[in-house]
Amino acid sequence: MILPIVAYGDAVLKKKAQEISKDYPDLKKLIQDMEETMEHAAGVGLAAPQIGRDIRLFIIDSTLMLEEEDEEEGIREVFINAQILEESGKEWNFEEGCLSIPNIREDVSRKSTLKIKYLDANFKEHTKTFSGLTARVIQHEYDHIEGILFIDHLKPLKRKLLQKRLRNISEGNIKVSYRMRFPK
Repeated sequence: MILPIVAYGDAVLKKKAQEISKDYPDLKKLIQDMEETMEHAAGVGLAAPQIGRDIRLFIIDSTLMLEEEDEEEGIREVFINAQILEESGKEWNFEEGCLSIPNIREDVSRKSTLKIKYLDANFKEHTKTFSGLTARVIQHEYDHIEGILFIDHLKPLKRKLLQKRLRNISEGNIKVSYRMRFPK
């Protein structure tokens, strides 16, 4: 089932998410719904807060961002109760966007490599290192479960210049090709 995506301004997007256990109600169905929602919205990642759930769950599909000549291979993965253990490497800028903040894209500086510990959809624990675009997608979605939005990484002046556009998003004065839920 395609779920509505929570728009900028909703308090759930600024809340640190809670860990979940293996017996979280209808977890498999929730993951399937999130995957379907992400695909429908043409996203490369989706975090549970973006569908109104304050839990430590996100999914990514970085295969959609990469081309055949790219050195790295993308992944499609579920991350539950993720914890970034280390971020390293050179910082680099890349234009990011967000399904909860449609029609705004800005350069965000992030480290090139990260080491992360997480549980997959079967609650099997992994500790892996990712780099490049895959690391960036993970960092972006991880920020969501920490209550951080990509615009929080921008300089204050840049955020100030975006205020009217952000207000329009939170008031529902935008056009997107997917269902959204706007703050009251």
